[in-house]
Amino acid sequence: MSFLTPEQPPQVEDAAAEIASGARLVPRITIQAFCEHSQTAQLVESAMHDRRMSKVALTTHNGGIDGAVETYKSNPTPNLIIVETVLSPQEIPGSLSRLAEVCDASTRVIVLGHVNDVLLYRELIRSGISEYVVLPATSAELVTSITELYAAEGAAPIGRTVGFISAKGGAGSSTISHNVAWAIATSLRQDCLILDMDLPFGTAGLNFNQDPPHGLADAVLANQKVDQTMLDRLMSKAANHINLLTAPATLERTWDFEEREFEGIIEICQRSVPVIVLDIPHAWNAWTRQTLASIDDVVIVAEPDLANLRNAKNMADAIKAMRLTDSAPKLVINKQGVPRRPEIGASEFASSVECSLIGQIGFDAALFGTAANNGQMIAEVSANNKVNEIYRAIGMQVTGRQVSHGGGKSGSLLKLPAMFKKRA
Repeated sequence: MSFLTPEQPPQVEDAAAEIASGARLVPRITIQAFCEHSQTAQLVESAMHDRRMSKVALTTHNGGIDGAVETYKSNPTPNLIIVETVLSPQEIPGSLSRLAEVCDASTRVIVLGHVNDVLLYRELIRSGISEYVVLPATSAELVTSITELYAAEGAAPIGRTVGFISAKGGAGSSTISHNVAWAIATSLRQDCLILDMDLPFGTAGLNFNQDPPHGLADAVLANQKVDQTMLDRLMSKAANHINLLTAPATLERTWDFEEREFEGIIEICQRSVPVIVLDIPHAWNAWTRQTLASIDDVVIVAEPDLANLRNAKNMADAIKAMRLTDSAPKLVINKQGVPRRPEIGASEFASSVECSLIGQIGFDAALFGTAANNGQMIAEVSANNKVNEIYRAIGMQVTGRQVSHGGGKSGSLLKLPAMFKKRA
């Protein structure tokens, strides 16, 4: 709790003097502040001049707690909400409970209040509020409160890791992972980092029309020398809220890795970026197994045919066995409706694989071909296409924003072999 009594005169800040040498930077989070007074908005905005906040995206709004409640009834919540309140200590908890009803579980809240009350502070912390700062305060104090939440020694990683992998070569997991990352960045306004782990053949650079000189291979080959500063240097900005660690896409050497080769890199990314999308190649070896076992969510992308069904079933069973206490893999059916191709119905496919179906994407050679050849996302080529809403829904699912109901079209054009039927 930060106290500054009203009797104290305003302090002239010397940011350089107040920031300890080697202070950690706040990671790439989004912050939205709801202020009752213009002076408070100025305080919050001045915090952005602190070098510890250099990676943060901040917006300020009027309206305090009530304004936040109205905003988040129809909009996704950011990583951190800062709300100013002029309510009495008796009214504050009830007002914040209404805010909690419209916030995602992962969102943190800092309250800026005008009441210096230890009992109120204890009640707010017990209820899940991250910090209570008594006004007037300095911007350095506010930044310190934020830093202690996200950048202090021992702070929990902020990054959610989501891996996409194809059940069969060419099923389209790369295209889907890139477009889902785009949807997360644009709809949720969350910073998203794409790791193109297919080092010899990866397409993240092509799909975003980027050709950076460095990428993921440099981080892997640096071995134990990689740190946050190095990763920041290797990342390339593809769009607002989207960064890439691209693959070199070269065959000048072989790309063989130890089981835990990527583990340290992913952990560093988790400390600085809210969403990490892993574009995992269609392969089955020590490092892909370890990656699939250790990340937060796995999405299997499959076409609706028998070979994809067999592979998806085998992969799902193996991944579940490796992740006994973690979430089961999810399923996306891609390239539905290829002309003259008999297909397995999506609901029957998902039932046989025993995975939650979170998306079905139709075959559209012209649309996807145009996007691929132009180095664009589908939303850039056709903003109103319904597939964009599917990508957004998948993004909501894998970031924990909503619960999957696993729907799907009923019926099947193919009779499945008995070995793929769901066991009773």
